Amino acid sequence: MSSADTDSLLAGDAQAPLPEVVDHVAVARLYGEPLFALPTDLYIPPDALEIFLEAFEGPLDLLLYLIRKQNFNILDIPMAAVTRQYLSYVDEIRSRNLELAAEYLLMAAMLIEIKSRMLLPPKKTAEGEEAEDPRAELVRRLLEYEQMKLAAARLAEVPQFGRDFLKAQIYVEQSLQPRFPDVALADIQQAWADILKRAKLVQHHKIRREELSVREHMSMVLKRLQGRRFAPFEELFDPSKGAPVLVVTLIALLELAKETLVEITQAEAFAPIYVRLAFTPN
Repeated sequence: MSSADTDSLLAGDAQAPLPEVVDHVAVARLYGEPLFALPTDLYIPPDALEIFLEAFEGPLDLLLYLIRKQNFNILDIPMAAVTRQYLSYVDEIRSRNLELAAEYLLMAAMLIEIKSRMLLPPKKTAEGEEAEDPRAELVRRLLEYEQMKLAAARLAEVPQFGRDFLKAQIYVEQSLQPRFPDVALADIQQAWADILKRAKLVQHHKIRREELSVREHMSMVLKRLQGRRFAPFEELFDPSKGAPVLVVTLIALLELAKETLVEITQAEAFAPIYVRLAFTPN
């Protein structure tokens, strides 16, 4: 598309005049140098100002571009002007890339339909209700698309890895001496206390059998009875030596009674029990 066609599509049939001066001095700047007059042999190729539809992200993007370019109110779109300009873009691209222009033709058909519905008289509605605007659905889609486009632009401004910054890499000398943290005395004491607690949990209990001789305790009982006529049964036992000694003493006493070396007597029921020798020692 040539520059004349572009200007006629965006601003009507009138061609925009060139600025008289730039920076209040020159009409233009070329490579930073002021240009006070346009060269007479300046040649602009026909395709120099060609607009490629690939630059737009879809039909809604092109339509929004046309509306914002001419400062139209998106809530009150002049369908006639916008449709005419949109169809001019599509007609221009159809001769170059028919496959790309196919998706734009669907939007063109929608614009023509909306324009036709606006030419028809409004449908009758109930009292107090406004007639539905044929442009309402298109306006809603344009507003949603514009919000998403602005959100995408804000996301693109967020720094990205690989585009705006790189990961820093630092070489660390491997031969450096490792520095260990200082250890306080209280920490060592606490560690030692934990070790002792674990040692108590795994300690072994060994039970040894005390070897007691029945014959030896029989001799001890006989020695206690010597020189005594009667001895109370309880005096022959020493509770301070523990239960094993008491048991062995009782067995020794019973063995002595079995061998008729001692006599165990009781005057009456529930009376105290006495023990005496069954023989008279020499």
